[in-house]
Order: sequence, then structure tokens, then C-alpha cells
Amino acid sequence: MNVPLWIWAVTIGAMVAILALDLVIVDRPWSKTKGPSEFGMRQASWWAVFYIALAVVFGLGVMYFGGTTAGAEYFAGFVTEKSLSIDNLFVFYLLISAFAVPRRYQHEVLLVGIVIAIVMRGIFIVLGAQVINAWSEVFYLFGVFLIWTAYKIVRDHVKGDEDEKDFSQNAVVRLIKRFWPVTEDYHGAKMTVKLDGVRYITPMLLVIVAIGVIDLVFAVDSIPAIFGLTQDAYIVFTANAFALMGLRQLYFLLAGLMDRLAYISWGLSAIMLFIGAKMILHALHENGVPVPEVGIGLSLTVILGVMGITVAGSLLKSGADKRRAEEPERSRSASDSS
Repeated sequence: MNVPLWIWAVTIGAMVAILALDLVIVDRPWSKTKGPSEFGMRQASWWAVFYIALAVVFGLGVMYFGGTTAGAEYFAGFVTEKSLSIDNLFVFYLLISAFAVPRRYQHEVLLVGIVIAIVMRGIFIVLGAQVINAWSEVFYLFGVFLIWTAYKIVRDHVKGDEDEKDFSQNAVVRLIKRFWPVTEDYHGAKMTVKLDGVRYITPMLLVIVAIGVIDLVFAVDSIPAIFGLTQDAYIVFTANAFALMGLRQLYFLLAGLMDRLAYISWGLSAIMLFIGAKMILHALHENGVPVPEVGIGLSLTVILGVMGITVAGSLLKSGADKRRAEEPERSRSASDSS
């Protein structure tokens, strides 16, 4: 789509306004209780529905003004990024647990993380679009990278490396600790505090830095994936942004379900493998090799199908495991009653 600059400005401005409104409502400056409130399940549910509805309405607008193909590309990109964001949530969960972030401040930490993620992806989108325009053969590189990522996701899952990684002790966090003193406890939402005339940084700053570093890693993975579905920078950016904007609410909704999504890594790996193969076929086609190209309709169907099967299979497995775990207890109860 040929999107004028003013539409870009309006889109970004509207997103900033929505995020600001979200934060103001959570902080509740009109409340007698100072500071942010704890984010409840009901509030998270309503906001999650709101953000998904907003993304769908925006996609319908893209389809109406930009055509069916543009709309399908947006929805395929949105579903892909939303799927990959579940992996983000798992890492955010580990980080927030490792830093023992108080529940009432978790929303602000996640908000800052999402803003950093959107900025990171914006930078990568601009760079990616320039590289694609200058060198179309980059699709080979992106395709191979995604196939390698698919293999790595499954390898780490099978080996159990996902649970062993300590994301809270990355190189940037260690560097900060080396040069600045860190307080043991949180001081509200403050990132620095002055104690006995010495300026300390708080764990709040460290967790935000850790999330920013992880966001950079995720951007490297996700941007090639969505460029495999569309090369329209506006669609790439908005699909990413809308997928990320509701991530905080999904965190509070899915925090208790993280362990139940047993097959999510397999689903993400399958999507990465599919998009990687699609990119290589596209690159071969652009270079005159007579190979079939994968249409956006098929891409959307495959992505939705894989995630649907993955989530359904995970929940079925979780239910079966729960029933098996309860059988000994039921057997003991039956024997005691007899």
C-alpha cells in the first residue's frame, strides 16, 4: 500500500494515546490509594478483548481501503506476531519472577517493555525494508535464519534449556551492577534512589533493562518472520504494534497457564519453518527459478491451523495429565471409604 506520511503520524499518535490511557486507568490518579493498583483478572480480560477487537477493526479497515490482499497480509502478520508473543510472555514471566517484581508494579514494567519492543521493531522494520529494497537475495538469508530458529526452538525445548536459562543475568545487567550499587528492595516504581548521599539504582531499572535486551533478541527473530508474509512496511509495523499492545493483559490472563501450553514451542517452530520455506521459494521465484509460490491465503490458513492445533493439543494434554495425577488420590479415597 502507498501510505502517506500523515497516516503514519495519525496511526502512531493513536497508539501512543491508547497506551497512555491504559496506564492512566491503571494508575488511577483520582483514587485515594497512591500508586498503581494490582491488575485483576476481570480488568485484564476486558482490556485483552478491547485490544484484540481494536486490532480486528483496524485489519478490516486495511482490507477496505487497501484491498483483500493487504487485509489478509495484515491478519497473517498479526496472528504470527501474536503467536510469537506467547513465547515473549514466557520469558517475561521468568524475568518478573526472577526479579520478584511486586504485583502492583508488574503492569508498569510490562508497559515499558512493550514500548521498548515497539521501538525496537520499528527500527528493525525500517532497516529490513531498506535491505530488501537494495538486495532481494536477503530472502535467502532470512529463510535460512527462520529455519535455523525453528530447529533451535525445538532443540531447546527437547533439551529443557528454556527452563535453565537465567534471563535476569544478561551481559548488560551484569555491566550495570558492576558500575552502580543496587538496592536489595524495591522503592515503589522508582528506578533510582538516593540513600545516605549515594545514588543507587533499584531492581525496577534492572528488570526494565533485562526486558529491553530480551526485546532486542525477539525483534531479530520476529521481523524476518513477518517480512516473509508481506513487504509492506506499514502492514509490518501495525501488525507488530497491535500484537504487542495487548501483551500485558495476556500476561496476567495466561500467567497461570504457562505450564499448560506444552506444545507451544512445537507450534512456533512449525510456523517459523513454514515461513522460512516460503521466503526461500519467493527468492527462487524472483530469480527466475520455476518454483511454486505460497499465497497469503494459504499462509493465513496454515498459521491459524497450526496455532489452533497447538493450543487445543496442549489443553487436552494438560487435562489428561491432571486426570492421571488425580487417579491415585481418588483410589485412596475409595479404599478409605470402603
